Order: sequence, then structure tokens, then C-alpha cells
Amino acid sequence: MTGSFWWDLALSLVTALVLIWLALAITLMLVRPRGGLLHEAVRVLPDVLRLVRRLAADSSLPRGVRIRLGLLLAYLAMPIDLIPDFIPVLGYADDAIIVIAVLRSIVRRAGLGPVRAHWPGTDGGFTALVRLLGLATPTNRDAADHS
Repeated sequence: MTGSFWWDLALSLVTALVLIWLALAITLMLVRPRGGLLHEAVRVLPDVLRLVRRLAADSSLPRGVRIRLGLLLAYLAMPIDLIPDFIPVLGYADDAIIVIAVLRSIVRRAGLGPVRAHWPGTDGGFTALVRLLGLATPTNRDAADHS
């Protein structure tokens, strides 16, 4: 390309990073909650963050689940976002979208029981979380069983 090995290497790395970032941004847009659910995700985010911390500390969960939760906590602690905050709509929602995607994978692997057992918020907040995860709304009996 440029004739210099180092410049070619640098250009290739920058191009690869940009393509990876674009792929991740497109993935986030595809898995984001639709309609009013994105607003709901932002509303329950503080309870969800406490939930993630509690689940990560639960030694009864499979190791793979705890590793995913630990990586999620590390990502959330980073000061640099995948999607910068100045980008409309997704800028502030990228953390919520990533948390929801990870929690969906956790529920598929470990079930909804541990999530309910560690939920720190209200029953209404848990119902909102279940909708965000794309699961059926829990019945009152399910909520009473795990209170």
C-alpha cells in the first residue's frame, strides 16, 4: 500500500479496529429493546447493576456465568464506552443494551430463578426486567415463591 511495512501494518490495524467497532455497533442496534422498552431498561438500570454484582458473587452459579458477569462488570467500570455518549439514542443506551444481552445469556444458562432470588428492586421492576429479557411475564405465584 504505502511501501513501508510499519505504515501498512498501522493502517491495517486501524482499519480492522474500525470494522470491528462498526460490527459491534450494528449488533447493538439489532439487539436493542424496541419501543418503550429501551426507556424501561434505563429506568431499571440501577437495580440491574446491583443484580449483576450479586449474581457475580453467587458461587452456586456455573463458572461460565460468573465469568460473563465479571467481564460485564469490568466493561461497565471502564470510563470509555463502546458507543460514545454524543451519538443520539444509542450513546446513553449502550450499557443498558449490553447488560440486557448478557442477562439474556445468563437466563438461558442458569434459569430465571437465580435472577429472581437476587433481584434487589420492586416486583414491578422485576416484571420490567423480564419483559426486557424477552421472557413471558412472571405470574404473581412465581413472584410470591421467590419473595
